[in-house]
Amino acid sequence: MQLRRNLSQAPHSGAATNVTNTSHSPLPQPHNVTAPQVQSLRGVRLRKHADYQSAYAAARKRQSASMSWFLAPRPADREEALPGREVPRVGFTAGKVLGKAHERNRIKRRMREAVRRHVELLPAGCDLIFHPRRAVLTMEFAKLEAEIVRILTQANAEAARLQSVSAAPPVSTQ
Repeated sequence: MQLRRNLSQAPHSGAATNVTNTSHSPLPQPHNVTAPQVQSLRGVRLRKHADYQSAYAAARKRQSASMSWFLAPRPADREEALPGREVPRVGFTAGKVLGKAHERNRIKRRMREAVRRHVELLPAGCDLIFHPRRAVLTMEFAKLEAEIVRILTQANAEAARLQSVSAAPPVSTQ
């Protein structure tokens, strides 16, 4: 990108110097489009080993085309489970079988970005853990994102089913 200074004014005159961009962008820049809202995974990530272990103990392994995933409802007796604070949490794992460290890191970065774009779809009050397969490293990002959305939709349906089962009164047999 080349920058050209408009020298119609003296360089040290105290007036602002105009700088124009002379690069030729193939796409025109729209003036009335607002930037997309940036959402973060801060606060919804599983961080502690104990959290992963309790999620594994309470969950059932599910499979998809390029990853497996675990969905575990969070117990209501935890101190974080205050009323109105059913924050979903998500975790990513990548074992050494997936490749060297830079490949595992790239897999996790790609998955974090796909989930970050759809963080509103995370099931409330649940822990969700993704185990990618090596194919995630080379698959198109649009396909990865579509699979993440499909998994999040299934996880929401499963979470709703689990909450309805736990909220249902016990059936008494007389």
